[in-house]
Amino acid sequence: MVHPADNQALKIDVDAAQQVSALLRKPTGATSCFVFAHGAGAGMEHGFMASFADGLAARGIASLRFQFPYMERGSKRPDSPALAQKTVRAAVAEAARQCPACRLIAGGKSFGGRMTSQAEAASPLDGVAGLAFIGFPLHPAGKPGIERSEHLRRVALPMLFLQGTRDELATLDLLQPVVDGLAPRATLILIDDADHSFHVRARSGRNDGQVMESMLDAFAQWAGQLAERT
Repeated sequence: MVHPADNQALKIDVDAAQQVSALLRKPTGATSCFVFAHGAGAGMEHGFMASFADGLAARGIASLRFQFPYMERGSKRPDSPALAQKTVRAAVAEAARQCPACRLIAGGKSFGGRMTSQAEAASPLDGVAGLAFIGFPLHPAGKPGIERSEHLRRVALPMLFLQGTRDELATLDLLQPVVDGLAPRATLILIDDADHSFHVRARSGRNDGQVMESMLDAFAQWAGQLAERT
């Protein structure tokens, strides 16, 4: 059983002028840690982020959630890619300090995952063994395209894509060829009937809690396979 009190509140120095909040969840015996960046519209304490971190802990996987500077300030306008990527690097470094025995996986929900992959493509993130995307935002809603995926070709790490089949920010006719083109280092796990927030309709025969559990199981299985490879 995990509880909110199990979260350790931290501060991460992005640079000499900026500091952001973070939450570390480190279950006993964890051998992997997910450096978990939030999406554009909600911070690290959003219900989805908290539930995902709880589920990882229940599966023996640590997590470090963190704020981007704009969210720390209470702004709705996301940071520039350069600042967001700098924040990802600082969070990865903090995770390495807090969990020295853990294999690091970096990524996040939507915007957070894309900023992480951009950081890795620009210059490898120290100590990171793989990237995990919880709803990779391939394109804006209603504006299909694959330009946002071009940097992924420069990522040499194993990558996990957890994607809903109704995700309006990553239509399958575009996403599937992108992932196929990244083989064998990319793994795509499709969540049937889920949208970008991983909500499913009642007629799907499942509820959001069941969807979350299936996603967490897929993440844990991939993390285990990553451990075997590395």
